[in-house]
Amino acid sequence: MEIINNNSPIVEFYSGKTVFITGATGFMGKVLVEKLLRSTNIKTIYLLIRPKKGVQTELRLKTLLESSVFDRIRKSSSDLMDKVIAINGDITEENFGLDEDSQRLLEENVSIVFHSAATVRFDEDLTKSVSMNIKAVSTVLSLAREMKHLEALVDVSTAYCNCDIKYIEEKIYKAPVDPHAIIDLCRVLDAEKLNRAEITGIVIGDKPNTYTFTKALAENILAVEGKGLPIAIIRPSIVAAAWRDPFPGWVDNFNAATGVLAGAGKGIMRTAFIKRDCVADMVPVDVCINLMCVLAWKAATSPASDAAEPPVYNCTSGGVNPLTWGRVETEGLPILIRNPYEGVFWYPGGSYKENYYVNRLFQLWFHYGPAQMVDLVYRLMGKKPFLVKISSMMQKSQKALEPFTTNSWEWSHGNMDKLWEELGEEDREIFPFDIRNLDWIQFLETYVQGIRTFLFKEKDSTIPASKRHLNFLWCLDIVVRGLFFYGLVYFVTSFINYIF
Repeated sequence: MEIINNNSPIVEFYSGKTVFITGATGFMGKVLVEKLLRSTNIKTIYLLIRPKKGVQTELRLKTLLESSVFDRIRKSSSDLMDKVIAINGDITEENFGLDEDSQRLLEENVSIVFHSAATVRFDEDLTKSVSMNIKAVSTVLSLAREMKHLEALVDVSTAYCNCDIKYIEEKIYKAPVDPHAIIDLCRVLDAEKLNRAEITGIVIGDKPNTYTFTKALAENILAVEGKGLPIAIIRPSIVAAAWRDPFPGWVDNFNAATGVLAGAGKGIMRTAFIKRDCVADMVPVDVCINLMCVLAWKAATSPASDAAEPPVYNCTSGGVNPLTWGRVETEGLPILIRNPYEGVFWYPGGSYKENYYVNRLFQLWFHYGPAQMVDLVYRLMGKKPFLVKISSMMQKSQKALEPFTTNSWEWSHGNMDKLWEELGEEDREIFPFDIRNLDWIQFLETYVQGIRTFLFKEKDSTIPASKRHLNFLWCLDIVVRGLFFYGLVYFVTSFINYIF
């Protein structure tokens, strides 16, 4: 099926072009591939994919293209998927581990590069984070310089790479250390020692984790080694489920806000260290992808200068359409109850705690304690315990998120606003990235439904049964609370009678 141009300069820009994408198997990468296939007349999309646990690259590509993210394309024009070709490689290896034929293929054909491959784990080992987030950027720049038809390179950074300052402009901040010195350090020193928490803490300094540290250094690599190349940098904040495309609420992982909503909805998460007044700076994934598509066009049509640094675009929501964590709490609970998940462990409830130590106390009481009891019962029944493992993973995830749920930042938005003003009506319709009109409450409802559909794989037909189960848990919760307070009063009364 031929894509209709709709008088869109950006759609026209992609016509007949060949694109190279790193990180295509990730959350943002999947949505990017789908968007390019469905909304442009792209010629070919090369994806850098590494074999994983014995699964060959072609099989991984097949699995990727079977993802629900491509359902719209499968129904309308499945032959578009033939445009996607896997390139065997690994971002942690020298020159991405490309063989001569693959490298020649990229050099001769690629016009546009999207570099989104990275480790997004906040608590990743320093050596692995340096290899994937810093060294890989240097490699992609070297490859780009050899591409004979290169028109644009879009790099995915993060809005939090400079989170040690409160007002963050759309510019590259000078790194506190030389990125190549850190790469050399990780190459010559023992990885086990470097990855110890105390050593890593000294290396990353004021940054809260290895992710933000390495992303900041990667931007410096782009500024120095990318001179003269047509580069644009996108800095998304917390990437959330899709607003509109490929489907409202589409999501494929439990990272960040998704894990909070999923854990709360299942009744597992009862407490979290979150400050209600802080901004939950979320951006739907399709907003980020639309902006990336526009940035490639912008970079290609703007003359690159050896003196100028790559333009930066802060893809954030707080400055134009703020949502607080407090509002997520008050509005999110009724939404979770209206859209219950299957197999909920306990009636959704609990609350944020704005004091770290109070939250730790509640974690022991509501997370670790019940998890240990449930697993003990399962062991006695001869079944495999599971809840302690889930609870521990949840606490670890919450701990990594705490710097971003207990602080707020202000990001400048000038480059984003100027770019939006440049677009005609056709391009605004096809590649919307302005979120001033996003209704957050409606989005949260869509988000919760998306988690139910795309992550938990639960059908709408199970909602009535899930609501009945939730009603039962509500009654059980009331009974347990009543018994607890009765027991507490009885204990206090007995103690007083004993004393007097």
